[in-house]
Amino acid sequence: MSDELALSLRHVSSGYRDGGIFRRGPLHEVLHDVTFDVRHGEILGLVGESGTGKSTLARTILGMVQPGQGEVIHYTKRPQMIFQDPYSSLNPAYTVGWTLEEPLRIYGKYGREERRQRVRDMLKRVELPDECLSAKPAELSGGQRQRVSIAAALIRRPKFLIADEPVSALDVTIQTQILDLLQTLRRELDLSYLFISHDLNVVYQLCDRVLVMKSGRIVEQGTVDEIFDHPKEDYTKQLLAAAE
Repeated sequence: MSDELALSLRHVSSGYRDGGIFRRGPLHEVLHDVTFDVRHGEILGLVGESGTGKSTLARTILGMVQPGQGEVIHYTKRPQMIFQDPYSSLNPAYTVGWTLEEPLRIYGKYGREERRQRVRDMLKRVELPDECLSAKPAELSGGQRQRVSIAAALIRRPKFLIADEPVSALDVTIQTQILDLLQTLRRELDLSYLFISHDLNVVYQLCDRVLVMKSGRIVEQGTVDEIFDHPKEDYTKQLLAAAE
């Protein structure tokens, strides 16, 4: 892990407006003065109870929600998201091959054979056989679908990924396999992650540093050992006690 940055947030506040399709109603602020960095090559964990603003933060980073104030600074191109539920994030009408090739087709930079070779290479990286190319999501297991979702996020070779609860819908054995895969991909493809989870045990296994979020604010941050062994905030202590 280097001092080079993949992402910076500076005093970001954001939320949602009511008021129909024009969204001219009052702003319901969800994030409050959020500041942190993701370093090149690190896995930064984000923990907190449900409803505390973690998913809003992910959407703000990706530009799906515009910050009301503050600044989101990307140091890499084309950041991507790995979703919690791969079944809902993959189009059930299309095969795995089509799903992985379509972003390259839209990008327009590669010929047909190069696109297909890149798809086969990515499938191999996520440890799936070529036979999966002709399968639709319903024909795959939950673990296979999540591997396809990871491949889809990586197909245009981003350097920064947001993983939003990517293993919470999987059983423990498959969780371990996916976490190992994320670590391998980080090393092989020189990736940085923001890893969002409510499961502190998973965060302890995977992450280098941790942000603790409460009610849309970052209340504590530090290395995994600092947060787990020497938490300062009562809220962090409560989260850790609940995880034991």
